[in-house]
Amino acid sequence: MDILICFCTCPEPAAGRIADVLVGEQLAACVNIIPGLRSVYRWQGAVEHAEEGLLLIKTTRARYPALQARLPQLHPHELPELVAVESNAGLPAYLRWVADMTRPVE
Repeated sequence: MDILICFCTCPEPAAGRIADVLVGEQLAACVNIIPGLRSVYRWQGAVEHAEEGLLLIKTTRARYPALQARLPQLHPHELPELVAVESNAGLPAYLRWVADMTRPVE
């Protein structure tokens, strides 16, 4: 199973809404929200500081293109962060659950 863990930062008020939509639309099996993140980044020539939350989004490689297309529609930033890494190991039952929870509804 090709399970991905995707990282996305966002303003904390938007985090819960984004997580609800991604899980509700079966683009993610689970989204963990880690509050209290402070981001420092360069944007349009200036160094910016933001209080954000980190979303850990569990999905499959097959569902990633749909998640990648949907996230910008939900995210308040002009250029949302979305970085995916492969899970090369995990509890087999959990990995199957992620795959089962992200199957598109027919």
